[in-house]
Amino acid sequence: MTAIMIQGAGSNVGKSMLVAGLCRAAVRRGLSVAPFKPQNMSNNAAVTADGGEIGRAQALQARAAGLEPMVDMNPILLKPESELGAQVVVQGRRLTTTRAREYWALKPQLMGAVLESFGRLKAAHDLVIVEGAGSPAEVNLRAGDIANMGFARAADVPVVLAGDIDRGGVIAQIVGTQAVLDPADAAMIEGFLINKFRGDPSLFDDGYRMIEARTGWRGFGVLPWFAQAHLLPAEDALDLASGPLGGGVKIACLTLSRIANFDDLDPLKAEPGVDLIMVRPGEAIPGDARLVILPGSKSTRGDLDFLRAQGWDIDLAAHVRRGGHVLGICGGYQMLGRFVDDPQGIEGAPGRTPGLGLLDVETVMTPDKRLTRTEAVHAPTGLAISGYEIHIGRTEGADRARPFARIGGAPEGATSADGRVTGSYLHGMFAQDAFRAAYLAQIGVAASGRSQGASVEAALDALADHLEAHLDVGGLLGLAR
Repeated sequence: MTAIMIQGAGSNVGKSMLVAGLCRAAVRRGLSVAPFKPQNMSNNAAVTADGGEIGRAQALQARAAGLEPMVDMNPILLKPESELGAQVVVQGRRLTTTRAREYWALKPQLMGAVLESFGRLKAAHDLVIVEGAGSPAEVNLRAGDIANMGFARAADVPVVLAGDIDRGGVIAQIVGTQAVLDPADAAMIEGFLINKFRGDPSLFDDGYRMIEARTGWRGFGVLPWFAQAHLLPAEDALDLASGPLGGGVKIACLTLSRIANFDDLDPLKAEPGVDLIMVRPGEAIPGDARLVILPGSKSTRGDLDFLRAQGWDIDLAAHVRRGGHVLGICGGYQMLGRFVDDPQGIEGAPGRTPGLGLLDVETVMTPDKRLTRTEAVHAPTGLAISGYEIHIGRTEGADRARPFARIGGAPEGATSADGRVTGSYLHGMFAQDAFRAAYLAQIGVAASGRSQGASVEAALDALADHLEAHLDVGGLLGLAR
């Protein structure tokens, strides 16, 4: 065994979840396995132990494989900052910010880093399970490709194509992909599987046989919808949804246009005493929300403008007047201050944008990115918080005299004089069970006693069970070369 690659017949067909489940299934077979995604585009990033950053999905896959996340698991990470441009992170470190057209000229230089990282993983493990990006059917983007068939050909990795039946047209997805591929690319595909089936899978028997007959590819099974998927972190902001509403305390989170590291919300969504409301563009912040969260953003000044365009600044001011609580995390923390200054144009055009003025702090953007795992102590309760920081900018001001937390005795974050508006650079804080219970108690949520870590582990085990029950997992892993 060496490697196998899961590519999709379209975006968001469930590749990340499939790779996570296969990693856990392979570990159960006694294999040393590592996940790998050559190129990922996501603002949901994880910090590795060596101070780099990779896509959050690869961090989850590493957990499924029983490994610490490493930068080699996702050597190229693209973090969109605008409709046209993205930050390019190579082997965990920011290389540049570039527009989409300019990135195509850069891609040939990046294949070396991709193959280097893949080679290290391959040498260290029995098996590498590779995740593609988007779809190989986007043949107009084939030249210089490092994410799908370009990588598979260069590294000689066999491919299994996943189709999403939930969105409809899965026969055309898979047969059509073969039809448009270059024959040498199509020859890399060893088989297919169907994901996200709802109902009686036997109803698709004729369609399944039709795909086998039309393509000549081996079918590896039809995978029903995985009901526990919501317990695992979502990679795409398009997947963000409100939690189930059950009459709990309402916590509202603003769905910013460049929302980042939104897995901060997962532990809250899973709390039985919380109704997490994702406030969409054009919607008002619920008047009965107890807490409003301003999440991380890849473009703080741009999202301040976006926030005001929705009228959320007016809603927030009213929320505070009513006695509501506000928490800003990372970019959301920066927005709560009096202004955000970017004199060097790090996130866009140079300039200064007025903040919301709910905290007496000011932020100046700087070129240096703080990228670290962090052990902190929550100032009001003395409880430990293990999290991570991933931001640019320095924030200072009078409200820093009332910190959110302390890191090695130094103050972190800020709190308003009345204690109801707080900001912090710490991501991942709510994954800490004791801290989460204490924080939620301040807004009237009764402790549930649930363990976030145990919940994720149980969901990964259930995912592996799900794949074993419905797919030919042994056959899939047996393709590796």
